[in-house]
Amino acid sequence: MADEIKVAFAGARRSRSFFPAFRAHPDTRLVAVCDVDEAVLDEAAAAAGVSARYTVFGRMLDEARPDAVVVATPMQHHASQAIAALERDISVLSEVTACVSMDEARWLVQACGRSRGSYMMAENYTYMKPNVLVRALVQAGLFGDPYYAEGEYLHALPERQRDAQGRPTWRYYWQTGINGATYPTHSLGPCLQWIGERAERVSCIGTGRRTHPEHAIEDTVLLLGKTASGKLIRTRLDMLSQRPHAMTNYALQGTKGAYESARRAGEGNWIWLQDLCDDPNRWVPLESLEAEYLPEIWRDPPAEALQAGHGGGDYFEVMDFVAAVKGEGAPAVGIHEALDMTLPGLVSQQSIERQGEWLQVPDSRLW
Repeated sequence: MADEIKVAFAGARRSRSFFPAFRAHPDTRLVAVCDVDEAVLDEAAAAAGVSARYTVFGRMLDEARPDAVVVATPMQHHASQAIAALERDISVLSEVTACVSMDEARWLVQACGRSRGSYMMAENYTYMKPNVLVRALVQAGLFGDPYYAEGEYLHALPERQRDAQGRPTWRYYWQTGINGATYPTHSLGPCLQWIGERAERVSCIGTGRRTHPEHAIEDTVLLLGKTASGKLIRTRLDMLSQRPHAMTNYALQGTKGAYESARRAGEGNWIWLQDLCDDPNRWVPLESLEAEYLPEIWRDPPAEALQAGHGGGDYFEVMDFVAAVKGEGAPAVGIHEALDMTLPGLVSQQSIERQGEWLQVPDSRLW
């Protein structure tokens, strides 16, 4: 590959969050943007500083000939567009979720196996500063054996289910139009990294439909995951309830430590570690451990990282993706990690229909 990596973008609205990070990287150049909405497309292309505008994804790949593409379109297009790029040996940074069906998951694994391009899923919550610090503490052995984790994504989205003309949007069909944990990766991502194992089987239950009965998804959905060694992961998804947002609620319990994230604006993140805390009943602020344990990426982050969306995630995941494209390491959230975060949500749709029955989650590494 040439020293300069040419990057194209699909999905103008979401792609704009990635422009500053790619522009800041010395080895990348923005070359094209694609979207079916030409007004949004023109605005995004101007923001990216590119003249190449496309409304057809395959045409952009063939004519702009990028080395890498960011797939930031609605989630039902992620797998097909990623596969189209991988078949052309173009590297892919895909937004979440990786796919919307088990068949798509298998096709995506096959495409990754055949391609010379790299695949990475853009799960930005794993890069948030508190989550990165907790992961470092786990890796340092300070939690002992982590055996329970939880994550919650409580983000009311009724206003995004329809456009300005009142027509249903893709979210109406793919996020709240299906019952189950349809959008699990922001909660599962950090939890899986902390626990260190994939969810081997899942059970999904819901509260019923009270707030917006016209949607297929129940108001609050709980997804329980069990690992091969018996560790437990609990995630909660709620995109309809009338309440303030709380999209980054997390907890972790190990044999030697416990972590509880802030649950409301203005609250702090609290941690207790047996080896570092003298009082067995006294929590300490998570931030008090930054000086000794905070990973390098967050010690002196550039302005682009501090200004990036999703707690800096939109910046740091781009840096990792470019490194993978250059062959400097494996993608931080490669195809199998991406499916570890995606497949439990697909299986949850069967489990919730069967009143919470425990069902096996396929391991894509065996396909």
